[in-house]
Amino acid sequence: MPPVLLGHFSQLMNRIIERFARLKQRGEKGLVVYIGAGDPDLEATRQLALAFDEVGVDVLELGVPFSDPLADGLVNQLAAQRGLESGTTPVKVLETITRIRATSSVPIVLYIYFNLLHRHGFQKFIQDAARAGVDGLLVLDLPPEESENYETMMADAGLCVIYLVAPTTPEDRIALIVKRGTGFIYYVSREGVTGMQAKVADTIAARTAQIRAHTDLPIAVGFGISNPEQARTVAASAEAIVVGSAIVNQIARHGRDADLVPRVTAFVKSLGDAIKSTTPPPA
Repeated sequence: MPPVLLGHFSQLMNRIIERFARLKQRGEKGLVVYIGAGDPDLEATRQLALAFDEVGVDVLELGVPFSDPLADGLVNQLAAQRGLESGTTPVKVLETITRIRATSSVPIVLYIYFNLLHRHGFQKFIQDAARAGVDGLLVLDLPPEESENYETMMADAGLCVIYLVAPTTPEDRIALIVKRGTGFIYYVSREGVTGMQAKVADTIAARTAQIRAHTDLPIAVGFGISNPEQARTVAASAEAIVVGSAIVNQIARHGRDADLVPRVTAFVKSLGDAIKSTTPPPA
């Protein structure tokens, strides 16, 4: 397969890039699902990943448990705590992804804090993640201005660099961020931390149009999407939606139930069904 050239990003086709290309070809929206790795345990994470793949989840975002998750609201903080209590470590998350890869090719992004990469060894973690079958990293507290040779190491390993754009990001910085990102741009639809919301922000259409003026990368919108109706509304302005806290909340409620996987998967499927036929945003 020939290399894919996306700005400075040159590598063999990545699963994230492949998936968004396929979605565009089909005129469909993508569903990015976040769960905390190791919540309630890593075997449940593996089973949920496989079940999500079966119902059409386009990208699986796994939160690597961390003791001080500053970007997360209470629901995801508690998920991280449960992950730590179940003995989950970055190495064990990678081992679980290797097990997922035995039967699934669902694109996987690690949602992770820089401290964990630093402790493992920055370049070693990137190489180990690629070897395990990870497709991209979203490092919450690593802005482009401080990333040094991170992007080069990621490109060399064949991984996508996922960056965040916030509602408060000025336009000149949007232009910088989107030039440095690969795979997709994650637009945080509201200020503050992750969490379920009663309604979606009313600025999403305008902000995604502003981002789209600077990049051809797909835009995934997250933070606050809680149900299929909200998912459908947000999907009208983006190439994909990201749902995390609402799903993590389902895991918190049913984590020790024998039917955890089918219960949570049914909710995830309802989100996917709501967005798949949504009209794509303008190019």
